[in-house]
Amino acid sequence: MSRRCALLTWALLVLLGLGLGAPGEEAPGSCCPIVPRREWKAPASKCGEKLQQPVRYVVVSHTAGSHCDSPASCLKQVQNLHTYHSRTLNWCDVGYNFLIGEDGLVYEGRGWDIKGDHTGVTWNPMSIGISFMERSPPPRALRAAQSLLACGVAQGALSPTYEVKGHRDVQRTLSPGDQLYEIIRTWPHYHE
Repeated sequence: MSRRCALLTWALLVLLGLGLGAPGEEAPGSCCPIVPRREWKAPASKCGEKLQQPVRYVVVSHTAGSHCDSPASCLKQVQNLHTYHSRTLNWCDVGYNFLIGEDGLVYEGRGWDIKGDHTGVTWNPMSIGISFMERSPPPRALRAAQSLLACGVAQGALSPTYEVKGHRDVQRTLSPGDQLYEIIRTWPHYHE
């Protein structure tokens, strides 16, 4: 089966609410498909500073952008974020390592290897930045995030003893929003 066909099949299962288990469950070795940069038409990244792996921290935030609940609208939202980060803020790329859409898909930002611009000079070099494109994401988006984290551990990108932090735990901000913050505080790897 081609990668594109596998991605479409996975997206259909996500939209139907099948195939990823309950929120908070980590399926060892399972890796959800990640929408690669070429699929959302990202320009070549100008970033090059590598993260030392395995990474110990994951910082969860939200984008506070437009609502996106379909692959088409989430793809547009990722493109808009990239434009804002690279042109307005003059960053080398979109600031996050991964973005999670309300459509239940994971969009590759800088990926597992490259330092992000998501949480400031102290935390960027030692964490993976995951941003939800909604403050109160639906269950399929939460399942996608849990699957992404399990995948990171399975690939050796994340330490098996990684710690999840809310953006507000490491910077003065309201991100990731009250609802999402309460949800991630229930995750097994969350630490204040």
